[in-house]
Amino acid sequence: MAGNISSDVIRGYNDTMILFLLLDAPSYGYEISKQIRALTEEKYLIKETTLYSAFTRLEKNGYITSFSREAENGKKRTYYEITQYGKSYYREKCEEWQLTKDVIERFVKDL
Repeated sequence: MAGNISSDVIRGYNDTMILFLLLDAPSYGYEISKQIRALTEEKYLIKETTLYSAFTRLEKNGYITSFSREAENGKKRTYYEITQYGKSYYREKCEEWQLTKDVIERFVKDL
């Protein structure tokens, strides 16, 4: 496992990563997946099924909306956009992360 993050460890923060990437502009699945890979320096590769189930959950909860737009190649592509409610949820998840990190750091030491 060295060098890669287990999907079990990071599962609770997929929403946070996706919402972060939508803060500045709408985007689509493949682009979000590429950005996650790049920003984590390929330490975390989000599975397509994980990504799209997150989109479904986020949209159902009102954190994002989706719309179709024609890509340069003429194919329709589904874009996702964060809502005001999603921005509020993102802030909550960031606060939760700080608490989680503070707790876990008490149990982690260099060996």
